[in-house]
Amino acid sequence: MKNALAIKHLYKTYSNGVHALHDINFSVETGDFFGLLGPNGAGKSTTIGIITSLVSKTSGDIKIMGYDLQKQPRKTKRCIGLVPQEFNFNIFETTNQILINQAGYYGIPYKLAEKKARYYLERMDLWEQRDRAPRVLSGGMKRRLMIARALIHEPQLLILDEPTAGVDVELRHTLWDFLEEINHNGTTIILTTHYLEEAESLCKNIAIINRGKIIEHLPKAKLLNQLKQETFVLYLKNPLHSPLLGSPFQFETTDPHTLDVTIKNETNLNEIFQYLSEHQILVSSMKNKKNRLEELFLNLTGTNDGN
Repeated sequence: MKNALAIKHLYKTYSNGVHALHDINFSVETGDFFGLLGPNGAGKSTTIGIITSLVSKTSGDIKIMGYDLQKQPRKTKRCIGLVPQEFNFNIFETTNQILINQAGYYGIPYKLAEKKARYYLERMDLWEQRDRAPRVLSGGMKRRLMIARALIHEPQLLILDEPTAGVDVELRHTLWDFLEEINHNGTTIILTTHYLEEAESLCKNIAIINRGKIIEHLPKAKLLNQLKQETFVLYLKNPLHSPLLGSPFQFETTDPHTLDVTIKNETNLNEIFQYLSEHQILVSSMKNKKNRLEELFLNLTGTNDGN
């Protein structure tokens, strides 16, 4: 399968001497939903800036949909849609004009641009806001407008830099559903996010960048398998009246209706449930105490409290 993005030996040193990227190498297959994760200052924004021609590289090779970024910049730009972190709308244009004008930058005829603008405004639930200026829109509406603008020329590669920052949980999940739909229909997506629940829910493959270097690049399932242990929260049907003394498992009681249990990767959860059942303790539901990807991310980047 052809790569939507291929980066080889990418370096970036700023004029003040800061080495932002050190020999970055990774690829994103066509059709992937790819997560690029890392702490603040790790190099995510610099990498995205170089891919989208907003930042110049020091050295290295980048190909987008098979086109060389340096030798074929116009072709690569047509392949990319970018949703940046910061709002950057023209304050003198209406919501509808923003999309029509964006389409014009890519040579889309006006009548077709009007149709596309309406389609994406309706998909983003913004059609009723078409004659309003972006400054009067809510933060969530602005985020949706950014996504519509990035998609107006129907790029093959969509780059989302913190796309749900500052939006409420309900809207976040609505956007997740939309992004999964367009990915299913063939759009390759690269996502950076601080909501690691978002990356775990959406992404198929993940690269973790830290201090300008890629420290992991694996399918999500293989990455999560690196977790040595996990903590689960068990909600009990009946209150627990006495502690579980002498248990072979690491239980912690937070209240009479809730148990925390920390298990190693090789432990089968059924063993936990069997032990509790033998002690007449019934579990009504359970969840991970921490997002699994977050726990692994903290371990890998050395930002966990214990490191």
